[in-house]
Amino acid sequence: MERAYKIEFDSAQGGELFMTSCGCSRTEPLHSFGPALKPHFLIHYVLQGRGIFRTDGREYPLEAGNGFLIEPGQLSFYRADEKEPWTYIWVGFSGSRAAEYVSAMGISAERPVFVSEKSDELYGIVRDMMDHNTFGMRNELRRNGLLQVFLSVVAQSASVAQQDETDRANQYVRRAVEFIQHNYCNPIKVTDVANFVCINRSYLYTLFENSLGMSPQQFLATYRITKAAEMLMLPDLPVESIALSCGYQDPLVFSKAFKQARGVSPSVYRRQMRQDENRVSRENLRQVEEFIARVGRLAPDGEP
Repeated sequence: MERAYKIEFDSAQGGELFMTSCGCSRTEPLHSFGPALKPHFLIHYVLQGRGIFRTDGREYPLEAGNGFLIEPGQLSFYRADEKEPWTYIWVGFSGSRAAEYVSAMGISAERPVFVSEKSDELYGIVRDMMDHNTFGMRNELRRNGLLQVFLSVVAQSASVAQQDETDRANQYVRRAVEFIQHNYCNPIKVTDVANFVCINRSYLYTLFENSLGMSPQQFLATYRITKAAEMLMLPDLPVESIALSCGYQDPLVFSKAFKQARGVSPSVYRRQMRQDENRVSRENLRQVEEFIARVGRLAPDGEP
């Protein structure tokens, strides 16, 4: 027997990340579920008692403060303890970026179990989800916002406890690269990048050198110049505007940086493209592809 309060939501709504279900269960001794498959991600968190979780031929003993992940299509089984049956909460979710978020949190089908001391906070979030269970945009926005808060609380413990050093290093670099890709147009500095990924500048430098063979400053400059070279193919876009669009407040500083990287000034580069568009375009494309390939090696398994 199981005493459960659960809510299912529209799983066809679409989007990057959205809830599909949530609930709280207080089970009887030896109550079990599965082996079975689920069509979306599920995170269970044990509030009280004990039980086991079994998947991929492995069995994990669990107790209060433990949680476990079930991925879509993953055959799994879990059962309450005979003497101390568990009480747990769960949240189901899906979306185009759900797998990416889960991977970044440091949990996966290979490492599905995590530990968190935020029992009261996690329970409070799920109760808030269940209190706003009716149809309507206001409640849907609240539930999906609470989902992100729930995942962030889990990530506080899971990512530190379960990722090995290589995983963490790659994640830091990927997040730093993403930050640069989204903010190169602003006058950001390497310090801003390091602050975003919550590590010091010298450690970020070491990670970039190991992963990309260049410093964060070199990567930022190279990315900006690469984007500027693309913009210079637009004949009506002023060089001054391109400089500002690539994070350079001073056009002269931009011109100097571009000439140092490409061997010619932005204006000469643009003229060369007009005079021999095919040849220069091919060369520009080759340089861009080489740079993208270098960044692409940072993508985690399963991502393009």
